Amino acid sequence: MNTLINKYIFYHTKFIGCASDVDFLPYDFGIEIAFAGYSNVGKSSVLNTISNQSKLSYTSKIPGRTHTINIFEIINGIKLVDLPGYGYVKRYKIFKNEFFQILINYFKKRRSLKGIFIMMDIRNPLKILDYELINFLLHRNMNIYVLLTKSDKLSVYQQNNQLKLVHEKLQKINKNIEVTTFSSLKKTGINHVYHKLNTWFFT
Repeated sequence: MNTLINKYIFYHTKFIGCASDVDFLPYDFGIEIAFAGYSNVGKSSVLNTISNQSKLSYTSKIPGRTHTINIFEIINGIKLVDLPGYGYVKRYKIFKNEFFQILINYFKKRRSLKGIFIMMDIRNPLKILDYELINFLLHRNMNIYVLLTKSDKLSVYQQNNQLKLVHEKLQKINKNIEVTTFSSLKKTGINHVYHKLNTWFFT
């Protein structure tokens, strides 16, 4: 498939709104692709890499600081969504559950949602809440693509081993789930992301 939105158009992505409650988000039409994962997997860095903007999505030094659903628009009606990280807050279990519930409400109510990128630190993938989220989304027939982030932290040999291991585990859950490695630092995997975004946007 030829790229229908090239990377230079992604570079014009802009922030259009945020909310901690799905009912208060900006307009729900067009197509949205969401980015989810544990709070320390580098979601904001992935969005910054896609848009080639270092500060599009705030990257905090403290994991778990993104508490709202943040929406960014590429072109009219074509949007990316940065979801609150889950599973990190240890001292306040109720907060951890609330953050995960924000995600569930978003997935249930948002009509324009077309697909989800689930990000996992390549050094520690497929944790408990990752499995819970994947199973929930599969029951809703949602498109899923897994990004193994921070791949630059491992050697190429280690990356390939982790990729093979995660792929085999995901295949046992659902054969349609794709997975690739990603590094915001080295920009590896970015072309796979652009291709999948275009596939979801226009098919």
